[in-house]
Amino acid sequence: MTATGTGTYTPRPGAAPLPRMIAAQALLETKMLLRNGEQLLLTVVIPTLLLVLFSTVDIVDTGSGEAVDFLAPGILALAVMSTAFTGQAIATGFERRYGVLKRLAASPLPRWGLMTAKTLSVLVTEILQVILLTVIAFSLGWSPHGNPFAVLLLLVLGTAAFSGLGLLMAGTLKAEATLAAANLVFLLLLVGGGVVVPLDKFPQGAQDVLGLLPIAALSDGLRDVLQHGAGMPWGDVGILAVWAVAALTAAGTFFRWE
Repeated sequence: MTATGTGTYTPRPGAAPLPRMIAAQALLETKMLLRNGEQLLLTVVIPTLLLVLFSTVDIVDTGSGEAVDFLAPGILALAVMSTAFTGQAIATGFERRYGVLKRLAASPLPRWGLMTAKTLSVLVTEILQVILLTVIAFSLGWSPHGNPFAVLLLLVLGTAAFSGLGLLMAGTLKAEATLAAANLVFLLLLVGGGVVVPLDKFPQGAQDVLGLLPIAALSDGLRDVLQHGAGMPWGDVGILAVWAVAALTAAGTFFRWE
């Protein structure tokens, strides 16, 4: 009988390299997200309906120019929030309740690796959202301007901020509380975040507060670039960067697996 030397097993026992683990988890998260009908309603159907409805029916006074030029950047911001925050918070909250995260905690994938994988899956979904909403907006007469790099930076920072907030909520509250709170926040920010209603319609004091919210910074930043052709909106970029760092740090610190 021939003895087998140490380390000759194929495949070799042990954890896969960290990048491979994150990539595999991100692929799994993306498949689950795209297969979930309720999530697709939140992330695709609602933003699409809002874009078409408010662009074709004179419901809200969006100022001079075509309504779609004002609405399209705000709806893109809403799509980011619906996927990175609302959808992710609800899905992760129930994964935590049903013990899925508890089992993942026993794997070699670290906590921050799971958060990274979830954020990557959100980015993939958002790419599909942006393509769909852009095509629809163009069909409605949208004429965007500005620097594509500024748009990309705003979308990435907005995704990081909302992803951190969604994971923080899902990792600290019960699933039912997360479901209620995430939907409530979605509705409140839809109305008061400058998505379909301009912030200048609110009292000055409210404008100062609402302007510091991540959804307002993202929608206003995208609007400055895509509607007005501005350069890099550093003020909005700074607000989103602060939210992203704070939210991801808090999520990484307080997130509970069970």
